[in-house]
Amino acid sequence: MLRHLHQKITAPSCLLQSIGGARCSLSTITVTPPIKPWPQRLYPKRLVSMIFRQQNLDLALQIFHYAGKFHPNFSHNYDTYHSIIHKLARARAFDAVESLLTELKQNPEIKCGENLFITVIRNYGLAGRPELAVKTFLRIEKFNVQRSVRSLNTLLNALVQNKRYDLVHLMFKNSRHKFKVVPNVFTCNILIKALCKKDDVEGAIRVLDEMPSMGMAPNLVTHTTILGGYVWRGDIENAKRVFGDILDRGWVPDATTYTVLMDGYIKLGRLTDAVKVMDEMEDNGVEPNEVTYGVMIEAFCKGKKSGEARNLLDDMLQRKYVPSSALCCKVIDLLCEEGKVEDACELWKRLLRKNCMPDNAISSTIIHWLCKEGKIWEAKKLFDEFERGSIPSLLTYNTLIAGMCESAELTEAGRLWDDMVEKGVEPNAFTYNMLIQGFCKIGNAKEGIRILEEMLDKGCFPNKTSFSLLIEGLYQSGNEGEVGKVVSMATASGSVESDSWNFLLTRIVSDLDSGAGALDELLVKNC
Repeated sequence: MLRHLHQKITAPSCLLQSIGGARCSLSTITVTPPIKPWPQRLYPKRLVSMIFRQQNLDLALQIFHYAGKFHPNFSHNYDTYHSIIHKLARARAFDAVESLLTELKQNPEIKCGENLFITVIRNYGLAGRPELAVKTFLRIEKFNVQRSVRSLNTLLNALVQNKRYDLVHLMFKNSRHKFKVVPNVFTCNILIKALCKKDDVEGAIRVLDEMPSMGMAPNLVTHTTILGGYVWRGDIENAKRVFGDILDRGWVPDATTYTVLMDGYIKLGRLTDAVKVMDEMEDNGVEPNEVTYGVMIEAFCKGKKSGEARNLLDDMLQRKYVPSSALCCKVIDLLCEEGKVEDACELWKRLLRKNCMPDNAISSTIIHWLCKEGKIWEAKKLFDEFERGSIPSLLTYNTLIAGMCESAELTEAGRLWDDMVEKGVEPNAFTYNMLIQGFCKIGNAKEGIRILEEMLDKGCFPNKTSFSLLIEGLYQSGNEGEVGKVVSMATASGSVESDSWNFLLTRIVSDLDSGAGALDELLVKNC
């Protein structure tokens, strides 16, 4: 990182400390531009572009400050402040955001706009800090900016996201008289959503009934939200009534409305009725969306209907939707549980053909099942294919290494080990345990001791499983004399958990004839 401030900025948490550099004496800041080449002629629009393109957050802040302090004849405007605050807020660097807002407030020559505050409110909501979102909304007028329904709606959405339903109603009640903001239909829809989320559907219906007197006409979203409120409490009859009201008004339900009703049936275990709703939706020319597919595929998986789940996933891919990794894993798991591992592999290949690259979770799931079926070389082939387009994760490596060790393919497991280390993937206790188990399984527990030694050298601390696998392997292979060596390594490491000590003590005491020396050492070292 470039060092253009004498006090180094290293992370967003440090920004507030260094942002003081925006007000500190010139003797503490060098005049070297933070990036080279620095433009000779600089305009606000160009600076906004420079800040937007800069990936390094600290460097973006340095560019902003250097331009304002040292570039000849340059002055910040609303757009430059908005660009840097937007970048900082998205990165959760809120201390720096607050400091810049204070600075902006002290500069009356810059006329602010509401969009800046909407950005800050939204990001406070996403970061789980609703109180600060409210605080930002309340102080908008201190910047000589008139609040509008846009900032109010942004705030209410942030409060719903953070389950502060009480505050949603409070802010709505005060919107006209205290905040001078006239709510619109979107505002009412957010309030109805909040009421439904807190299981006050009756209150939501009262708001619905009052909307015409407020000069607003309820829309499809309004009714769909109330439908969702009934679904949430398991009241499918009232949910169907609201759906009927939508049709009676001459509205065409959209995919969201249909999906909410499907979900209501699914929650009650009425999958057949949910399928009928989906058929009705398609008969009426409404295409399922990504959420519709997700809800129905999960329901089919839960109902152990792998064929239907796979067919829907195929249909989803055909319509160019990208299924989530978790959804794919559920379908693949179900196929494999039913012994349809080949179908799962075909689905994996279909994802590739549709340019929907399976991730580590999906690949690990199939590798696990192939290994469980004893098809380790097919698992290795799939791993190699996956590796050509992605970097396998520790989970993926561990899954295949475990399969190789289970099948006593220790040489191949060793190659995978070397490959993962070369690619910078650090083995964990599970990886070491699998190798220890593999060597013990073929009667080479002494090699397991070497692995335990390497494990300790690498700072990866063994657990109860590590010691259990190794000591049982030593006893079974007739190498009881080596148990003392394992105990010595355990005591020397100084980082053995209590469960491991308990196991060592119990196992050695149970076989005092061969473990007396190890027991003495264990007791002496652990006194």
